[in-house]
Amino acid sequence: MHPPVPRTWTVELRPQHGGPALYCPRCSPHGQALQATSARPAALAHLARHARSDALPAHLRTCQCHERGCRWHPRHRGCAGPVLLVLTREHGGRTWRLADICASCATATPNAAVVPDTTLTAPSAQHPSEDGPGSGRGKRARRRRGPSEQVRVQDMLSYLASALPVGICPEARLLAVQCALRADNRGQVRMPIGLLRSLRLAHDPALWTELEQHCWLRVLQPGTTLPHVRTLTAQLIDPLSRAPGRPDRLQAADWALRITAAAPLRALPANARLSALALAAHHSPGHARTGVEADRLRRACGLHSSGLGTLLDQLLAAGTLTSWTCDPATDELHWTPSQPTTRPHPTPAPPVCPGD
Repeated sequence: MHPPVPRTWTVELRPQHGGPALYCPRCSPHGQALQATSARPAALAHLARHARSDALPAHLRTCQCHERGCRWHPRHRGCAGPVLLVLTREHGGRTWRLADICASCATATPNAAVVPDTTLTAPSAQHPSEDGPGSGRGKRARRRRGPSEQVRVQDMLSYLASALPVGICPEARLLAVQCALRADNRGQVRMPIGLLRSLRLAHDPALWTELEQHCWLRVLQPGTTLPHVRTLTAQLIDPLSRAPGRPDRLQAADWALRITAAAPLRALPANARLSALALAAHHSPGHARTGVEADRLRRACGLHSSGLGTLLDQLLAAGTLTSWTCDPATDELHWTPSQPTTRPHPTPAPPVCPGD
């Protein structure tokens, strides 16, 4: 009987002369010097290597937060739900933790993001390879077990909120969502120019440059200008954004594309379209009116403490929402989406959202 693998890994980014240093208690007691722009990707890559080397089958994974007396979050009703791989940013991004945490603890942990169902799991727990031959029955079974398109987009927005800096522009964040969901198992993505036009991102190479500067991806056609190519190919550098089950992820990418390219949103700026995607991803299909913490939506959209109320008003005026309210005491946001056939309603007096 082997002792259980401790599925918790932590790295620190310590300031020093010449740039930050990556410190890992397990393998780099003296730290590893980094450039400031590569600090965040280096921390994620280091955590990913630990998760890959310490892989466990799903039935052996336990909530590491519970094992430590649930010290990582305020008190709640107790551990419950599946065990997830969760990335947590602490101390303003100076400390990063990757750990197996149950769904209940993950929800209660501040600045935590669920890592999508990645290739870092144990081989026995992975789905069949998407690139190899397989029976149709196996593919159908895999799709039934996987999360819905809505949940996949919600998880990806949550993860990118931690993996990308807050200062990333909303256009680049929309592009990152599509790249992560459309990438193959090797992290390579091909984006046709027609799809980029649907996203209203067709002729803006600055977005790719911005993601490259933050070491999230690398364009495999350096020096090419977008108007002269039919397909742009890139390699994702972030190992935690790669996931198996490409047919399911492509469905999620198409679902996100339909949301952001809907007729009422086409004339709106990218931050409003990104907000509409976050609202759709967090909407409860069985309820006309949905409630969620406003801070969760701000993080998913890469917003600072202000600005969410203005974007919701734009969606209200465009007719994609019929109402929204935000409780200043609890920071709980409630909204009612319009049906596809609903015409825009007259815009009522805008409510006040905390931070606006």
